[in-house]
Amino acid sequence: MPAKVYTDKDADLRSISSKTVAVIGFGSQGHAHALNLKESGCNVIIGLYPKSKSRPVATKLGFKVFDTAEAVRKADVIMLAVPDMKQPGVYEKDVEPNLTDGKCILFSHGFCIHYGLIKAPKNVDVIMVAPKGPGHVVRSQYKEGRGVPSLIAIHNDATGKAKKIALAWAKGIGGTRAGVLQTTFKEETETDLFGEQAVLCGGTTALIQAGFETLVQAGYQPEMAYFECLHELKLIVDLINESGISGMRFSISETAKYGDVSRGPRIIDGQVRKKMKTILKEIQSGKFAKEWVNEYEGGLKNYKALMKAGEQHPIEKTGKRLRGLMPWVSKKNIKGVQASYGS
Repeated sequence: MPAKVYTDKDADLRSISSKTVAVIGFGSQGHAHALNLKESGCNVIIGLYPKSKSRPVATKLGFKVFDTAEAVRKADVIMLAVPDMKQPGVYEKDVEPNLTDGKCILFSHGFCIHYGLIKAPKNVDVIMVAPKGPGHVVRSQYKEGRGVPSLIAIHNDATGKAKKIALAWAKGIGGTRAGVLQTTFKEETETDLFGEQAVLCGGTTALIQAGFETLVQAGYQPEMAYFECLHELKLIVDLINESGISGMRFSISETAKYGDVSRGPRIIDGQVRKKMKTILKEIQSGKFAKEWVNEYEGGLKNYKALMKAGEQHPIEKTGKRLRGLMPWVSKKNIKGVQASYGS
């Protein structure tokens, strides 16, 4: 049975517009939620640590900024919009001591609740509103009168109004314009991690790099390898995004179609599927979460080494030079954007 899709008519902004909502953190998702809610008529305040570089940014955008603990005390609905690994510390120090009966804690990802890194009391609502897109897209779509499809989930309903609050928040950020689906913290967390690791990020980047290396090692020019294994990927993904896999196949040549259906399964074969199942089991069991927590608490040594190795891969040097020859390709300083909306 298809999941119910909630739209604008199913959500009442009054469930939050009559309250004070606090966004803790002003990063990618935090700034988008805060600005969209503010423009939807909600009373939004921002909670940040004293020396946060985002304080002047948020103030300039018209928000009242408070230390995190004070923002939690003033607010009825509190969004924890800081990175997963920072959430437990912020929660323990500034959020938990200032929770009172009937307040609501909101997450955009279920990681900390699902894996028990945060154990919220029973006298508060615990909900999730998770747009299926990065913060800058949540913001840009809202400004254009559209929205990003979103998920909601209810972990604890102390007031009996948790779902109404979740739907109202989703409406305030533009999610109900596109459509909202209800899920659980468990389902959202486990499917999100699997998608990131096996397909969207881990699987895709590893496949691109392996294809590039295969061609270069066989004697082909790195520029040709870059075009065929990375640059043209956007064309295919855009077609899939717009029309599905079958729609993409309709738009490519017969030769490409035959190569797709006859060779693709030889790349993503039984061994790859077996490894995908192993990755999913590690997510379901909590093994990945434990490993990530240990890595974070240990100073991120392996994480930093892997990130540096990725940045130094030959495809990055080749790509930077070739993108400079393409005036039609938008050049974005992603690191610069992130720095503008820090935590």
